[in-house]
Amino acid sequence: MMICSINTLCTCKPNRQMKWTALSLALSLAVIFQTLPTLASAQAEQKNWPHWRGPNNNGVSNAKSVPTKWSKSENVAWRVDLPGPAGSTPVIWGDQIFLTSANDKRELLLICFTTDGKKAWEQVISKGNRNVRVDEGNYASPSPSTDGKHVWAMMCDGTLVCFTVEGKKVWSKKLQDEYGRFSIQFGMTSTPVLDKGVLYLQLVHGVMRDRTSTSEGWVVALEAKSGKEKWKHKRKTEATMENKHSYTSPIIYRDKERAYLLVHGADYITAHDLSNGDEIWRCGGLQKARYNPFLRFVASPVCVPGMIVVPSAKNGPVLALNPNLKGDVTDKESAILWKTERDTPDVPSPVIHDGLVYLYRENGILHCLDAKTGEQHYKERTSSGRHRASPVYADGHIFLISRKGLVTVVKAGKEFEIVAQNDMKEPISASPVFTDGRIYLRTFEGLYAIGKGEK
Repeated sequence: MMICSINTLCTCKPNRQMKWTALSLALSLAVIFQTLPTLASAQAEQKNWPHWRGPNNNGVSNAKSVPTKWSKSENVAWRVDLPGPAGSTPVIWGDQIFLTSANDKRELLLICFTTDGKKAWEQVISKGNRNVRVDEGNYASPSPSTDGKHVWAMMCDGTLVCFTVEGKKVWSKKLQDEYGRFSIQFGMTSTPVLDKGVLYLQLVHGVMRDRTSTSEGWVVALEAKSGKEKWKHKRKTEATMENKHSYTSPIIYRDKERAYLLVHGADYITAHDLSNGDEIWRCGGLQKARYNPFLRFVASPVCVPGMIVVPSAKNGPVLALNPNLKGDVTDKESAILWKTERDTPDVPSPVIHDGLVYLYRENGILHCLDAKTGEQHYKERTSSGRHRASPVYADGHIFLISRKGLVTVVKAGKEFEIVAQNDMKEPISASPVFTDGRIYLRTFEGLYAIGKGEK
């Protein structure tokens, strides 16, 4: 009996059955090899949460079998106390959790926990924490980022650091020393975006009382491993008063044909070349008929291939933009896929999933729109009070968090249905994190692992 392997030269004369068997085997192996990277990527996404809005920075998780019902004590794997409050979202890689926090000494911290609830290390990043708007936030508001080897964190005072995941400092810098004093009412809350070894920052601010001068901020790209500047771009705008300030975070738009950085604030969303920071296009039109000089942007944009959804503020408009743009496209019909005249989220960032756009208002009202047309499917209240955390889609549900700590789970789709409401009884501004069948919730008082999940 002659046995042939794929890698062995066979001198036997193949019959028709052998030909079909070999062809089937080759096709099967091709499918397997093509599928392996996808499966590996999906498994990595389920296990890792490297950015504040998840694996793709869009508020969408592919995690499965995540819990929908729990309480402070039921269906909780563990809870640990935190040294102080913050609104930043934790990030996770493997069995390590990284988060920023303040403490009662007014220190700003970067802390690492393991996924079994043990503290691995803690580093003081800066001193001089400041609380803003009474209980609204503090200088530990930006979220960290990680690639599994390093972790990067920025504080509202402009202190930016890089550590190894073992807790060893690699570099640090004071952004205000390099790019000028920040003039922004509530601190530079923007979270830098990490993409392919580059850290992109938006430093959008201006003198609030100056009604006339052109506001100029910086868009900056740094080599993530060294902190060395790759490029900087001066971002101009005619915004006045508080509109010069931006509390949003930059994101990357990417499809098969293009990739660029999006910066949102000071009356415009702008797109920038990833290689040199040059402005590709800008779009305004984010005001109502009468100019409001206090329209500072807090909610960040979100995108999928073929669409960028841009919020504004104070119940203003929402734009859905065509990403293939050049120059100033403000009010150009060819640039706008659809537009709502009102109902923007003022703080929580949108989510796009399965042909639907979810807008979660700061007052707890959830809007569901058709992604192609902007047609509204529903507009329903989930809970009362303030809402600061951004929604996340996971496993067929939209997870929504109120400032007082009520987590509402809504079934994804065109019909509004509340599946569960889980009261943590602790204030929350951070967005939820999903990995390995667990939900990680960062309250002002502690860090929770919800569900048993994998260890």
